[in-house]
Amino acid sequence: MSTISLRPIVAVLTVVIGMVAAARAEDLNDYPTSARAEYVFGCMKANGETRQSIEQCSCSIDVIASILPYERYVTAETVLSMSQVRSTLGSEFRTSEQAANALNDLRRAQAEAEVRCF
Repeated sequence: MSTISLRPIVAVLTVVIGMVAAARAEDLNDYPTSARAEYVFGCMKANGETRQSIEQCSCSIDVIASILPYERYVTAETVLSMSQVRSTLGSEFRTSEQAANALNDLRRAQAEAEVRCF
């Protein structure tokens, strides 16, 4: 087999690898910019409004996004918000197993982000 006949195969493989890498990047970056910004603003309020906190909080949401799919993040954030409601509806969010699982997933991702970024 000559070098000339390998070039088309190498070219196709390069394109395929590039497509896979792009797909993975999209999967890891499925959080909308507004969700990332909202997280960073809240995180900065809790950790001081300094340049260092911007870096740490940005790192934190990136780590969370790499661990937790956006849909699961939204579920956990909804559970957190709704569990504060003082009614039967709020009680459902405080006591359901699904809600607890979503919160546990978020807390694990946040703990990992804490270790890596702070």
